[in-house]
Amino acid sequence: MSPYYKRQASLATKHSKECVIARPLRFALGLDIVTTVDLDTDLLGTFSGEVTRLGTTLEVCEHKARLGMAATGLPLGLASEGSFGAHPFIPFVPAGIEIMMFVDDERGFVVTESFLDERTNYGHREARNIDELADWLPAVSFPSHALIVRAASGGPGVPVEKGVVSINRLKAAIAQATTISDEGVAWVETDMRADLNPTRMAGIRRLTFRLARRLATPCPACAAPGWGQTGTVKGLPCELCGTPTGIVRFRVFSCTSCGHREEQPRRDGLQKTSPQNCSYCNP
Repeated sequence: MSPYYKRQASLATKHSKECVIARPLRFALGLDIVTTVDLDTDLLGTFSGEVTRLGTTLEVCEHKARLGMAATGLPLGLASEGSFGAHPFIPFVPAGIEIMMFVDDERGFVVTESFLDERTNYGHREARNIDELADWLPAVSFPSHALIVRAASGGPGVPVEKGVVSINRLKAAIAQATTISDEGVAWVETDMRADLNPTRMAGIRRLTFRLARRLATPCPACAAPGWGQTGTVKGLPCELCGTPTGIVRFRVFSCTSCGHREEQPRRDGLQKTSPQNCSYCNP
């Protein structure tokens, strides 16, 4: 039985993430979620840029989780953070990094899961009127997914219209932004807050299942929950000359409680790589 069976953990969110987080944790662990309704997590940073996120994503995520734990008085806490921009490996393709953290102050450890989310509607455009967005709006799933509108220039304090989900409101927001903008241009971007972005919410759900599986897996050395992959080791040899390459050779699994660590083979069973990935054969 899970050590978290019939226990409670706080979830620091103001964007309804409990809708996709609660069920996987209850199903896999028997863990119930307590939300922090009055906790304003936007004070730690906003997608619209009104509040700058201070610190790394991991630092902010743990800070958020601990704020929720303090608000509820619970020793177990959860939080998630996301960041969106260009894909780290594929030019001109948008992507997101989703992080979810579980803090267990009873056992004294923190478990973090993350993934690169390529199923994102993240995007932005400049426009002088709504007609210039005709081809872009369907691509970002408007109006089922909200938008943010602001003047393309103008400095701090420029009004920001968030959560735009109707054509009429979008037209009005663009008109206001173009009036304020020095160049008469509005900046329109996707609203990546989870409760206004079903695509992102689905990504958070997938990440929750990943975290739940990890918390349900005991360490082979100390039996503490949270055993899972925490890194990789590169050096897969070239199939032609045997030189180690920059391709992943092993997956690293470890325990956040006792520090036990194991190297395991790649999931696909690949033991050698093509010479095209070799700096010796293909300098």
